[in-house]
Amino acid sequence: MKSIVTIIAMSVIGTLSAQAVLIADFDSGSKPNNVGGDFGAWDKDPADNSQYAREAFSRKVTRNGQGASMEITYDVDSPKAAYNGFWMKLGNLDARDKSQVVFWAKGDEKKGCTERFKVELKTAGERGSFYVDGVTTEWTKVVIPLDEFNITDMSQLDELVIVFEDHTSRPKEGILYIDDVVIE
Repeated sequence: MKSIVTIIAMSVIGTLSAQAVLIADFDSGSKPNNVGGDFGAWDKDPADNSQYAREAFSRKVTRNGQGASMEITYDVDSPKAAYNGFWMKLGNLDARDKSQVVFWAKGDEKKGCTERFKVELKTAGERGSFYVDGVTTEWTKVVIPLDEFNITDMSQLDELVIVFEDHTSRPKEGILYIDDVVIE
């Protein structure tokens, strides 16, 4: 298993660098994301009603008091093996001159949220993953170096995925908010 990324609690995002690509700020409250890609929740086993993931725009829980964030409600508390999450298309983004994935995350104050989840990056032929640890009920800036995904060809990134797993999620059901997804 790869090492766990260090996350830094912060209250504001700085200005984007010239090479940064804003993937999704969710402020419009509608699809597509900022690079024209679709997104949504997914389930390992849609026939298993005891586990699920759902996505919704939240205008109540926002990082800077305006726009919207993405609210991901998950449940991996199932008698069967369970995992689910949220996917986002990246439009074959050329990330060869980029160094990191950056986004903001926050657990729900009432429902709770796992401190640990997996982030995957995919191309047509490769998939890499990295575990984020330490998410709290405060907005937290998550920074993951692209090298950690061990993808050899970053010229056509296709998808970013957040995964909740039954064996790593504590609690096994909760709500995660994400906002301002950037590759820079």
